[in-house]
Amino acid sequence: MGPEARAAITAVGHYLPETRLTNQDLSEMVDTNDAWIRARTGIEERRILTDEGKGTSYMAARAGQEILEKRGISADEIDAIIIATVTPDMAFPATSCLVQAELGASNAWGFDLSAACSGFLFALNTGAGLIESGRAAKVLVIGSDKMSSITDYTDRKTCVLFGDAAAGVLLEAAPDGYGLIDSVLRVDGDGWESLCMLGGGSRHPATHDTVDNKMHYIYQDGRAVFKVAVKGMADVAAEIMERNQLTGDDVRYLVPHQANQRIIDAVARRMGLGIDRVMLNISRYGNTTAATIPLCLHDWEDQLKKGDKIVIAAFGGGFTWGASYLRWSYSHLPKEQSHGG
Repeated sequence: MGPEARAAITAVGHYLPETRLTNQDLSEMVDTNDAWIRARTGIEERRILTDEGKGTSYMAARAGQEILEKRGISADEIDAIIIATVTPDMAFPATSCLVQAELGASNAWGFDLSAACSGFLFALNTGAGLIESGRAAKVLVIGSDKMSSITDYTDRKTCVLFGDAAAGVLLEAAPDGYGLIDSVLRVDGDGWESLCMLGGGSRHPATHDTVDNKMHYIYQDGRAVFKVAVKGMADVAAEIMERNQLTGDDVRYLVPHQANQRIIDAVARRMGLGIDRVMLNISRYGNTTAATIPLCLHDWEDQLKKGDKIVIAAFGGGFTWGASYLRWSYSHLPKEQSHGG
């Protein structure tokens, strides 16, 4: 493998819990309604993992298994497993270890990556580095989050936003001209207090007080986050296009993090893209944090053709944000799957 080798996505997989939590369901739990939620977020329903004792690793392993089956390879061919998540099964061991055991990936090492809603994008770039350096031939990159485990279902500002899911990709070396070509990645910790979970870490270990004060749930200052997310995602998407001499006509699809329909619309306008070239599934799944981008890739896989130019963009707590430009490496028309999956 030469120094110019790039990492390409060669398979996509996903897992969605069966239980649906609709806007109507939420209206019976908190003071909200379907019209209010749709107008402000674009969300109609989300999936919730309700099985007792099952967490992020359960979903991630099932997404990983689908990836292996679609690629037609065995688990022992995997060299590394990167799990992007902010809802690990436990503080340690890493969720990647649990997924490795569940898959039977006997030759793989792995780790978890925490970058909130930018997690998959950061993990994709990290996995690509392993491929590009020649240190790995096959890397599983999976975004998986059980957001229901840290959502306060009495807080109407946040409980309408999040869902549970896992999705991911297999990375392998690409032929010339394909794969992950360029990325712009950013963090700014100054804004951390606007989107965080205060309890459960070393600063505020679990106590009666942290539980009573609801510090183990996600906190978000929606207005502050919306403002910086729109600018952050739009800026990096524009920068990635400028650096690679891309126009709106060149980009087959924008794959945005699915946090809010209005944020996505603003990024698409900045890129000069019509809504027909934006992957959107927020209405069905809500914000699944690290799983949103690969879930989009799964849902649109049968629409993608070899050579398609794709821009991925995300923004998350931290703050973390970024954009990547890649050229899709295969055409695939699955028999049993249709658009929207």
